[in-house]
Amino acid sequence: MYHPSHEKVARIEAIIALIPAGKVASYGQVADLAGLPGRARLVGKVLRETNKMLPWHRVLGAAGTISLPKGSEGFATQVGLLQEEGVAVIGGRVRMRDWQWQPDLAELLFLLPF
Repeated sequence: MYHPSHEKVARIEAIIALIPAGKVASYGQVADLAGLPGRARLVGKVLRETNKMLPWHRVLGAAGTISLPKGSEGFATQVGLLQEEGVAVIGGRVRMRDWQWQPDLAELLFLLPF
């Protein structure tokens, strides 16, 4: 079984922690911003296994889809948390064009610990 390095996990967690309320990012975008292009599945693994309080609900599939099974408690929780932040969720999907986080490069360089 693959266990990512502490450094990779920390980078992914740092990016997720920066996603502001009312915005979303895809798993792939988080991986890219963490310097781990092509590692979207690793982002999902980190979210499943972390014990840190992260805004996990702001991370979606590439097409803006909620990755949890429709009808599950987790799906309902994610939809509810996003809606509380003003994000429109229709049919388990968010229009990335309207809600995707587009961080400023200077902001990232200043805020990230790596």
